[in-house]
Amino acid sequence: MSLTLRTYQSGAIQGIYNYFHADTGNPLVVIPTAGGKSLVMATFVEGVLKAYPDQRILIVTHVRELIEQNHAELKRLWPEAPAGIYSAGLKQRDIGAQILFAGIQSIHKRIYDVQQCDLVLIDEAHLIPRSSNTMYRGFLDGLKRINPLLKVIGLTATPYRLDSGMLHEGDDSIFTDIAYEVSVRELIDAGYLSPLISKRMVTELDVTGVGTRGGEFIARDLEAAIDKDTITQSAVEEIFSYAKDRKSWLIFCAGVDHAYHVRDAVRARSVTCETIVGDTPSAQREAIITAFKQGKIQCLTNANVLTTGFNAPAVDLLAMLRPTKSAGLYVQIVGRGCRLAPGKTDCLVLDFAGNIERHGPIDAIKPKRPKGGEDGVAPTKACPDCNSIVHAATRQCPDCGHMFPPPEIKLDANASHLDVVSSGKSQWVPVTRVSYARHDKPGKPPSLRVDYWSGLTSHSEWVCIEHQGYPRQKAASWWANRAPGVPLPTDVEEALACTAQLKCPAEIAVRPSGRFTEIVAARF
Repeated sequence: MSLTLRTYQSGAIQGIYNYFHADTGNPLVVIPTAGGKSLVMATFVEGVLKAYPDQRILIVTHVRELIEQNHAELKRLWPEAPAGIYSAGLKQRDIGAQILFAGIQSIHKRIYDVQQCDLVLIDEAHLIPRSSNTMYRGFLDGLKRINPLLKVIGLTATPYRLDSGMLHEGDDSIFTDIAYEVSVRELIDAGYLSPLISKRMVTELDVTGVGTRGGEFIARDLEAAIDKDTITQSAVEEIFSYAKDRKSWLIFCAGVDHAYHVRDAVRARSVTCETIVGDTPSAQREAIITAFKQGKIQCLTNANVLTTGFNAPAVDLLAMLRPTKSAGLYVQIVGRGCRLAPGKTDCLVLDFAGNIERHGPIDAIKPKRPKGGEDGVAPTKACPDCNSIVHAATRQCPDCGHMFPPPEIKLDANASHLDVVSSGKSQWVPVTRVSYARHDKPGKPPSLRVDYWSGLTSHSEWVCIEHQGYPRQKAASWWANRAPGVPLPTDVEEALACTAQLKCPAEIAVRPSGRFTEIVAARF
């Protein structure tokens, strides 16, 4: 079955090849929730085996639904794929399959039954603990003893963890670099993800006095502080005030009892609602999710589930009644509303938990390394007319048009024609021509300077082909988007000789950055 990949999906695959052409290590591919990681994996695996038929490939994760989804996506793309599943939960043990989709809990002690393995893809890589005695680390170390040339690739929407920062940083990290990354904002602007509208609620959950353990709120204390009938009734009443035209509601709660209490409050207002928690029996869980996706159940409450591997595109209202200090969990929760669906224009995010203020808008999140001490507050503000939560630098509310007072700091004339960034949104400008040049900076390797002209105005970016680490990986992704199938040059001079092979964007997205403008996306 032939499928046309989106530009960023092709770029991700080329980014992997570019990485291994120049480096050795365990790279990450970062694609937002609902961005089609399964299709990227399936296409990449098919390409590898058709080019190198003797390779043995494992796709490993910890979520049963993802094992099924990823296997189904490969079979849809390539029906003859020599693929199987090894998962106790799915009651399948195809240990000898050339392409093996496996649950880490089932496979981690079967290293010598797996035997030779050439490539491991780890889906939802952010869920791997950094601790050296984990199932993942032990499993990978065992496979590398059998095959020292084993390649490991991680895929995730959130390349960071609450307790240890970025996945590819630190002496004990499994991953070493980012081979390719595309942002939520780029995919929303390109029309591949649903826009998100967020509101600040009158009902706010008070977590004063709730303890922290391992960088996250202590679950039992959190539920005790939040699961109170007066709070639940107030929050549900407020949800109903916003939900008149919303067809599919998903509510994240602070614990099991809390999820059932919220369900009861919703039902009392004559809306169909069910609850899924960790110990919901599999058959019942699947029946509820199926009915929810079919629209037979309007609202679903949950506690500590439905954040990874849950795919219900029609969700157009998402309520957070579960505060979290984890930026990754926050992004995964909000990501449940990002998928496109017929008749869906956007997803309304109702944040009772203060997560947006705690972490920032989903398209502008910047995870910090844990340092202890007081929690910082992300730069946001609420629109006085419609209560939408927007980035602190927003000039005009994107939802109702309210104009905020202008900032005291003035931008350079080069950027003054641009609207001030609104929740990370950038302004698209047409590109009339592109020029390339070598750029030298004392003490640094040379880079490729790219000037995009829009009439008489130009915007510049620098592609760090000769740098090491993440800058080079970003350069590889940039090159893959503009010259699919053409290897990344080894230096700037070679790149300049190949510029005729680079696609010219029709438009670029730019936003103010200090005295200059920053290029954040391109359309071809």
